[in-house]
Amino acid sequence: MAAKPPTARAAVKPLTARAAVKPRKPRAPNAPPAIDGHERVPQTAKNSDVVYRDLKHAIIAMQLVPGTPVVEKELTARYNISRTPVREAVLRLAEDRLVDVAPKSGTFVARIPLSILREALVARRALEQVTVRAATERASESQIMELRAIVQRQQEVAEGGDAEAFHRADNAFHAGIAAAGRFPGIWDMIQQIRIQIERYRRLTLPQAGRMGLVVKEHKAVLDAIAERDADGAAERMTEHLNKLQLDIAVFRDLWPDYFIYDPAIEEDLRSDLLQPGYPRPG
Repeated sequence: MAAKPPTARAAVKPLTARAAVKPRKPRAPNAPPAIDGHERVPQTAKNSDVVYRDLKHAIIAMQLVPGTPVVEKELTARYNISRTPVREAVLRLAEDRLVDVAPKSGTFVARIPLSILREALVARRALEQVTVRAATERASESQIMELRAIVQRQQEVAEGGDAEAFHRADNAFHAGIAAAGRFPGIWDMIQQIRIQIERYRRLTLPQAGRMGLVVKEHKAVLDAIAERDADGAAERMTEHLNKLQLDIAVFRDLWPDYFIYDPAIEEDLRSDLLQPGYPRPG
């Protein structure tokens, strides 16, 4: 049976006290300038960064589901800051397509655009083909052992049903492959294009058996890397990432209010459903 989708009311969780912004102590007149290569940002910009980071995490983690209102007045009270940094954070989220700002109506968590989601999955698959082949050629034995430890941790948290820890371990596995292939920058590129993918993935993880299936696929990828089988590793990675694309239409039909319908790609989505794969969520 499909997991019950989170509702906007159930999903809204208060941000923890760590998010509170404390004023920065003024720099002494004779103190040296920053040496990290970046200019010190104004306090309002810092506040904006905190609000942006916290809201972005909550939206991507589906703690704030599509359609949830984002109320500036509530945010200013929660963070004890003025409206200016809150507005700056909201504008950045709008640029990321994570919120929709409707004049005279308010700001709401945006739905997931199907066209962008599908393109992001295609791009990610192409980039991870590069990293997994490179890892097969270059990974040291210690790096392979580290990847095995990550997969083992995934297995353990999957058995415990901890989706958040599973998600972190999943990211560590793919980042570890890129690092072993000496292409850590490619993982940074993937991070930039996978915002909508992450929201979609959070919907798939609660499905019965989904986390166990991912662990099995990761083991297959890692076994091919350890055997120095570049073609096999690339094939296993493609199969692993294809699962997400194959089921877009299924999850869209389960939770239609969470996605932006795009008739231009509807035929492609239905064609994906006809591809041989694995048991569908149900």
